[in-house]
Amino acid sequence: MSNIVDPLVGRIAARVRVERERRGWTLARLADASGVSQAMISRIERGESSPTAVVLGKLSAAFELTVASLLALAEGAEGAEGHDGPAGGGAVDAGGGVRRRDDADEWCDPDTGYRRRQITGPRFPAEVAEIRLPAGARVPYPAAAFAFVRQLVWVLDGRLTFHDGDTVHELGPGDTVELGAPTARVFANTTDTPCRYAVVLTRGVRP
Repeated sequence: MSNIVDPLVGRIAARVRVERERRGWTLARLADASGVSQAMISRIERGESSPTAVVLGKLSAAFELTVASLLALAEGAEGAEGHDGPAGGGAVDAGGGVRRRDDADEWCDPDTGYRRRQITGPRFPAEVAEIRLPAGARVPYPAAAFAFVRQLVWVLDGRLTFHDGDTVHELGPGDTVELGAPTARVFANTTDTPCRYAVVLTRGVRP
């Protein structure tokens, strides 16, 4: 059975609330840190609104988490503690194991149709996600979303126009780009066919 969109949205709602409360932040504090309105955050936490990729990127950056980290934590138990601590793992436990394609959660951006599937579970030391970017879609992320991580983008199918700060890379199947210092970035598909790429990251050392 495929768990697409709705179950994961509910867990994202719980995870955003847990991450906010464990920091002792009010809605106003998170709104100030993320640039997302209090009203929107409240609707997300109540499960009344599915966050867009842009909003999810802003919230993740405010928590000093990557989008992949937030989604990986959301896949685990609602009460999981810490940025990278244990989370309930479903089909994958601390010793590893098989994770079936149909058991994986897939999150869909309600704005662009961008789909993100976590390949690795919350206990795995690296984070790998598969992204499907529809034709014409454009997803920007703030520089803070890339803090404290080393990240690689690997195009699997189609073409990706990747804005790395002021530099633009036109990437085709098999092309990779290793990201450097944090900067605002945009993932764009300017073609009329879908693009599929993988994001691979490891967390760096916090100051």
